[in-house]
Amino acid sequence: MFSDLSVWGLVLLAALLHASWNAMLHGNGDRLLSMTWMSIAIAAVATVVIVFTPLPARAAWPYIVASGLVHILYNVSLVRSYRSSDLAQAYPIARGSSPLFVTLGAALFAHEAIGALQGLGIAMISGGIIAIAMKGRHVSRAGVQAALMTGVMIAVYTVIDGVGVRLSGGQVLAYTAWMFLFYWFMPVLFVVRRGLAALLTPVRTTPMTTGISMIGGLVSLTAYGIVIWALQSGAIGAVSALRETSVVFAVLIGRLFLRETVSAKCWLACVTVAGGTVFLGL
Repeated sequence: MFSDLSVWGLVLLAALLHASWNAMLHGNGDRLLSMTWMSIAIAAVATVVIVFTPLPARAAWPYIVASGLVHILYNVSLVRSYRSSDLAQAYPIARGSSPLFVTLGAALFAHEAIGALQGLGIAMISGGIIAIAMKGRHVSRAGVQAALMTGVMIAVYTVIDGVGVRLSGGQVLAYTAWMFLFYWFMPVLFVVRRGLAALLTPVRTTPMTTGISMIGGLVSLTAYGIVIWALQSGAIGAVSALRETSVVFAVLIGRLFLRETVSAKCWLACVTVAGGTVFLGL
């Protein structure tokens, strides 16, 4: 599926980066504040980049706008999801289900076909991730439904970017920067909801936490920037599936650095995901 192994490897790197910034922010109690400072860091970098890069081709602009708005909706939805214990357990289901939705969307809107081995790989990755999410837990029907809706949102912006970046006239960096410029809406929404003091006071009282959030934003920017670049040359569904192996990296980080217990079934699910990535690379 990936003619260039460097694409395959970079998407796996993006998955590792995604898991890393999630681990960095795992202990932050104020998710909305953390997401807002992440967004500020992302939008600030994007603002600088657009000054020094050519404009994307005109055909890409509807996709840039659509993706930027969907990302903001996704960010708000993600913050809200952490307030629900059911969804907090079920959310990884979204990461596993999204490649399936993306593959369907890519077939419908980007006219992408996928081979039998690659289809098996996507199914193995999705199934393994969902197995990790369900390990020893009872997840409510409402939680599963909410997680699946989050997976749909991930799929929507992935398909939009998969099509849009190919219409950008080769301006991948500019496309990514203009899309992430919409992240300036996050601090605006935060200030409207809580006030300017609630945003700025933590810079003085808890500078380390604010700094970690901003570093997490930069890592997140790098991770998804790699994904958008890979969407130029790789099938959208396959790239999405590889990206979601971040859940496996999160398990490994939890085991190695946070001393979390990992069951035999969870290891088996991780092996299934790893096997799926091999099929994608064939």
